[in-house]
Amino acid sequence: MGDEQDGQDGQDEYVEVDAGDTLWRFERSFLTSNWTCIWGRGCHGIGTERAAHLGHGCCSLGAELDGLDDARNVAALAATLPAERFQFHAEAAEAAGVFSDDTFTNTRVVDGACIFLNRPGFAGGAGCALHLRAVDADESPLDWKPSVCWQLPVKVDWEMRDDDVEVATVHGWTRADWGDDGDAMAWCCTEEPEAYVGDRPVIESLAEELTAIAGDEVVVELRRRLS
Repeated sequence: MGDEQDGQDGQDEYVEVDAGDTLWRFERSFLTSNWTCIWGRGCHGIGTERAAHLGHGCCSLGAELDGLDDARNVAALAATLPAERFQFHAEAAEAAGVFSDDTFTNTRVVDGACIFLNRPGFAGGAGCALHLRAVDADESPLDWKPSVCWQLPVKVDWEMRDDDVEVATVHGWTRADWGDDGDAMAWCCTEEPEAYVGDRPVIESLAEELTAIAGDEVVVELRRRLS
């Protein structure tokens, strides 16, 4: 790893880890915060109205898939989900399947949210059917879910510099990162105090996700600098 570089970009302070071909820039304030996912315990979702009772979380729009490999993985694992753990199992078996169309770029939305989202009160358990099945199998949900789902609320912005070094800026996902949909959102967890109630910093609570994004060596160095 290269030398430590801390810098200011607007009002956000970043810690930089130089990994050679990639310069990783991490938002210090978010990674040291006590943000935690409060789905099922006060999360109001990303709709146009606050609606904790729906239990939609960040699944209202379905998942945007990261290329064909991501889509193939989701399709293969979806085929293994039993009906007792997958509320929309019958809908997934229809010709339309689990994708929004034949481009395989998004998961299908059923009844106002992602087809994989079991709703509150479902006997097989509320929440992502893929996540639940991964836990059943004693496997990491990161290996089962679309990449955007396990990465949230971490956002990575990629930019190639003129010297062929790729800059990866890692920060908390904000309303603006949702594009046009963000303008209409009534609530965004990373921008609301209700979600900052965790018992440890994000660098620890999301260590598995950050390692999957940036690699073990980078995250070890990042943890050293933030400690």
